[in-house]
Amino acid sequence: MSVVHRTPLNESKTFNELTGSKLYLKMENLQRTGSFKIRGAMNKILSLNDLAASRGVIAASAGNHAQGVAYSAAKRGIKSKIFMPEGTPTAKVKATQAYGAEVVLTGESYQEAYEAAVLTQQRSGATFVHAFDDVEVMAGQGTIALEMVQQCSELDAIVVPVGGGGLISGIATLIKNLYPAIKIIGVQAAGALATYNCFHGVGKTRLLKVGGIADGILVKEPGELTFPIINRYVDDIVSVTDEEIALAMIMMLEREKMFVEGAGAAALAAVISGKLRMAGKHIGIIISGGNADLDKMPLFKSLANSIQSTSKVG
Repeated sequence: MSVVHRTPLNESKTFNELTGSKLYLKMENLQRTGSFKIRGAMNKILSLNDLAASRGVIAASAGNHAQGVAYSAAKRGIKSKIFMPEGTPTAKVKATQAYGAEVVLTGESYQEAYEAAVLTQQRSGATFVHAFDDVEVMAGQGTIALEMVQQCSELDAIVVPVGGGGLISGIATLIKNLYPAIKIIGVQAAGALATYNCFHGVGKTRLLKVGGIADGILVKEPGELTFPIINRYVDDIVSVTDEEIALAMIMMLEREKMFVEGAGAAALAAVISGKLRMAGKHIGIIISGGNADLDKMPLFKSLANSIQSTSKVG
């Protein structure tokens, strides 16, 4: 079943000149369903035996995983039920429904949606497809790294947005076992630093509240399966503010003609804001998704302008 796209690895003259590095953008915003999440969801759903598949699947998601699960379930001809936070962008809810899933909106964040989904799964017997804390899901996400090293053999580092850690776990496992010299750098949003805190041994590792424009990576605690992998294989994790993310979003739109979501711009934000000192290096950057909420464009522009007015980036 050929479903997942081999997405482009684009080099940008604009961002190369801005950072003094060679940047290679892995355009998962051009992936089917608009984000990398379909890789893990499809891998998990294809791994189900016929009995498990007949019972359907349940998931919790801030949006992109929901679409990946819904599309993958539809391709296999099974039912899907997705729990999403109440504040999920309307575009993501409608897209998930369009792929055939039943959507339940509940809770203020991914964690509340997840807890509601688990309770329903326990009663129904359907298979739970976790957004990140699942071996098959992580393995599916890791295919991104395999494509990247095939597309560019000179990578010195790969920069990855981090929510619950499924994407970076899959990438780091593959890279460190096959290409250990390549550094793996995670990026978290300042409004949701659970994995950052756990990795660096600072602050709270289970957050009571998360917030910000990068809704796809606003997770309250690291995964039980993902964090040991992150701790073993990831070289560093840095954080970016909403203003830095918004600036990266606007620059992607203005200079690369690509509208990406907050989580999708987080890794690029870390590089162009100077959080990573890697001048002259070949850096792969995961542009993880493009399902941004158009209704929030004025907010993105306002945040970008606030940092641009005090920055030399222009």
